This record gives sequence, C-alpha cells and structure tokens, in this order.
Amino acid sequence: MGIFTRRESEPAGGVDVLDRELEKLLEDSQIEDGDHERFSHYVPKDKILESAVTGKPVRALCGKKWTPSRDPEKFPVCPDCKKVYEKMRK
Repeated sequence: MGIFTRRESEPAGGVDVLDRELEKLLEDSQIEDGDHERFSHYVPKDKILESAVTGKPVRALCGKKWTPSRDPEKFPVCPDCKKVYEKMRK
C-alpha cells in the first residue's frame, strides 16, 4: 500500500526515534525534483490519518511533500522511499 507503520514489536517510543533517523537520512541524501507524481510513497500511518482529517500535507520518506488525494494502489512504490525504508529497517 505504500504506508510505513510501526511494527508491533517496537517499543512505544520507537516512532520518535524513527522520525529522528528519517530526518537524518533525508538530510544526508540529495532530494531532487523528479517523477514523484508517478509513484505511491511511504508515509507514517498517523500522518496519513492526520492529513485526512485536517487536510494538512504529509512528507514521504523520499522528501516529497503533498496532500494525499489518490489511491496509492494504482501506482508503483517510489524507489527512493523504498531505499530509505530499507535503510531504516537495518
């Protein structure tokens, strides 16, 4: 589906740690404009819900910022999001 969620086995504070790690990874990697619109992106699940309620934009693991409005099942997963997600899992 293209949504990043916290695993059940992670401690309750794990999301905060992952947020800090994500910020570090995003700062370390170059984020360029490109074909972001052609992909579904990984976004923390709570941010998707918050966006649905408030209309506030979300930021994907690759750095893309937008207000979700389409079915992510219709698009392939963003390769940059997938790379960042795999680095976070290590």
